[in-house]
Amino acid sequence: MKDALSPRRSRRIAKEAGVDVSGVTGTGPHGRVVKADVDAAIAGGGAKAAPAAKAPAGAPAAASAPAVKAMSDDQVLKLFEEGSYELVPHDNMRKTIARRLVEAKTTIPHFYLTLDCELDALLALRTQINAAAPIKKTDKGEAPAYKLSVNDMVIKAMAMALKAVPDANASWTEGAMVKHKHADVGVAVSIPGGLITPIIRHADEKSLSTISNEMKDLASRARSRKLKPEEYQGGTTAVSNLGMFGIKDFAAVINPPHATILAVGAGEERAVVKNGEIKIATVMSVTLSTDHRAVDGALGAELLVAFKRLIENPMGMLV
Repeated sequence: MKDALSPRRSRRIAKEAGVDVSGVTGTGPHGRVVKADVDAAIAGGGAKAAPAAKAPAGAPAAASAPAVKAMSDDQVLKLFEEGSYELVPHDNMRKTIARRLVEAKTTIPHFYLTLDCELDALLALRTQINAAAPIKKTDKGEAPAYKLSVNDMVIKAMAMALKAVPDANASWTEGAMVKHKHADVGVAVSIPGGLITPIIRHADEKSLSTISNEMKDLASRARSRKLKPEEYQGGTTAVSNLGMFGIKDFAAVINPPHATILAVGAGEERAVVKNGEIKIATVMSVTLSTDHRAVDGALGAELLVAFKRLIENPMGMLV
């Protein structure tokens, strides 16, 4: 008969040999582990228990696993046939953009909210305002004093929404929540080789025509890289609009120290249900990215609803 181990003896021998008895298949009566089973496990190196290292008294908790590193340049290039590509060195702008985007996505807990806004009332008001623009003389001849874009009205609506929901007009720091007194809206502008975000300061206090003309000037100087640092640093939120490319919706990356950024899609005709009837309306989808440390889901929803209310009732932006 096989030498069956008592539970106490089994645990002692297994402990001395570093064998986990629970992982050993017993061949004794009723599946009981016998000495031969333990000997076989020891000889085969199987069912080894992981040694439990004791941390010294007062030692800090074990550090989390190191972050996964990006592929090295050599690792990337080895995936492609030599001669099938050319290398274009990064300029300082591209390096800065890359560093800040990695920082934003690794340190900011992004949270996303999307809703649809009807644009028909806004488009009608925009047409009326542009038609009423006085004519002025310029170096290139006569031109209207202003020409509003939909994005100008989005900037104004976002600024006014932040003032209506002041808790969302904030920035996160480890020591305190920074509550901003003004709504300074950064606007993403694509330029050769990258992206820059000039800022409309106190946008909630400015008229639509002022915002429009200021935005045109900032965008022009941004593309020629003539902006001053104070014209693109800081701000309390940002707007990124890809509607002119026909993009329906997208989610933008938050630009620190902002706690929010609004991604704006294209306005397009869609079928909507009103009072039980199908109607055609011009609809724009917007997605709010929030820093969940500073703006949680309910607060972000409140901000987005305030924005939608202004877009769909645009006369509120004139008073």
